[in-house]
Amino acid sequence: MNIEDMAKAMKELGHPTRLTIFKRLVKAGYQGLAVGDVQEELGIPGSTLSHHLSSLASAGLISQRREGRTLFCVAEFKRLESVVCFLQEECCLD
Repeated sequence: MNIEDMAKAMKELGHPTRLTIFKRLVKAGYQGLAVGDVQEELGIPGSTLSHHLSSLASAGLISQRREGRTLFCVAEFKRLESVVCFLQEECCLD
C-alpha cells in the first residue's frame, strides 16, 4: 500500500464518529452489522451515517453487502492489518 492510501485510511479513522462506527463493525466480526442496527446503537441520523459509511468504504476500510432489503457493513480486516503493519514496519530499525 502506498503512503497516499495509508493517509486516506488514517484520515477517515481520525474522525470520532467514523472511528466509533469502525470499532463497532470490528466488534461485529466477519458477519458485519446491518446499517439499521448501527444507526440504532449509535443514535446517528440516517443521512449522517450514510455519509460516514461512504467515507469508510472509499478508504477500503469497510465493505457492504445486501441481503434482501437489509444492507450489511463489514470491517475489512486485511485493510486494517495493512494500516497497522504500515505503522509498525520500521519500528526500532535504527
